[in-house]
Amino acid sequence: MKKEYDYLIVGAGLYGAVFARQMMDAGKRCLIIDKRNHIGGNIYCEDVDGIHVHKYGAHIFHTDNRDVWSYVNRFVEFNRFTNSPLAFYKGSLYNLPFNMNTFNKLWGVNTPQEAKKKVEEQCAEFAHIENPANLEEQALKLCGTDIYYTFIKGYTEKQWGRLATELPAFIIKRIPFRFTYDNNYFNDPFQGIPHGGYNSLIAALIDGSDIRLNTDFFSDRTALSALADKVLFTGCIDEYFDYQLGKLEYRSLIFEHECLSIPDFQGNAVVNYNEKEIPFTRIIEHKHFEFGTQSHTVITREYPADFTGKNEPYYPVNDDLNSTLYKAYRDMANQEKHVLFGGRLAQYAYFDMDDTVNAALLMAKEECKLI
Repeated sequence: MKKEYDYLIVGAGLYGAVFARQMMDAGKRCLIIDKRNHIGGNIYCEDVDGIHVHKYGAHIFHTDNRDVWSYVNRFVEFNRFTNSPLAFYKGSLYNLPFNMNTFNKLWGVNTPQEAKKKVEEQCAEFAHIENPANLEEQALKLCGTDIYYTFIKGYTEKQWGRLATELPAFIIKRIPFRFTYDNNYFNDPFQGIPHGGYNSLIAALIDGSDIRLNTDFFSDRTALSALADKVLFTGCIDEYFDYQLGKLEYRSLIFEHECLSIPDFQGNAVVNYNEKEIPFTRIIEHKHFEFGTQSHTVITREYPADFTGKNEPYYPVNDDLNSTLYKAYRDMANQEKHVLFGGRLAQYAYFDMDDTVNAALLMAKEECKLI
């Protein structure tokens, strides 16, 4: 008996939307469900008096993949936003990523040669550490004391809720130094924000599919799964298997939004707050993503938080214990004949948006081979 849909897609985020678009273009019928009351997942934008607020944190699309860039530009035009965040520490603002503007303010150096010499001098203190035992030792070996204590230690400990000496060394594999006066955070040649926010991109991708919001897959998974020949699951992989092997760990976030009756709060889209004593990690001012000229502004303070199971999971805790547990769940997932697993939660990984798009395109391509 032919089922109503070819694919049930659990999650109306970027991964599910790209997959749906490709399968619909291949002539397949898709039903997309999401437990939230909106499409877009974590890239959803809320219109607050004409300002598109990134409700779940700043999202800047950037890529070096020309095919991915061409793909998303089929559906929406992007602006020329360039991510140039600032870091606030003890009353001073520094440019990110670490570049000559940063080194000039931190050390008073003016040339790349002077900056390189300063970095080398500070790293030399820790040359004796052959095998860093934790993140702190790894960072000190890579960048020295000034950069570590000003930019890395406090921010990282807030973000992960642990001391740097308790975090694994592999979290920091390299420190990106740039010995030019260039504040562009990303090296990628393609970068921007969709005109009108990300909702326009998602709406174009899922156009033609059936959508059910406020629908929790786990409330009636048997009946929902029976609607389609196959399921694409983009939620937490451990939840799908009812935590049979244990729960994977995540870090969560709390967003505190505030509308202000002033035209500009901080003059930049993103300002990081590096001191551990300041409870939030950054302030986002959303109008700057789209060069807004409104007489008011909206800011968001972003607070790291423990994942309780009742809040949203954002960052996987990729230590050895959780990585081993995920691999066991992945082995279970590989035995599911009619279920596909994709996206950051189902694959227990942090993906940039371009990686998400590319992965969804590849999965859809593999599915089309089976048609």
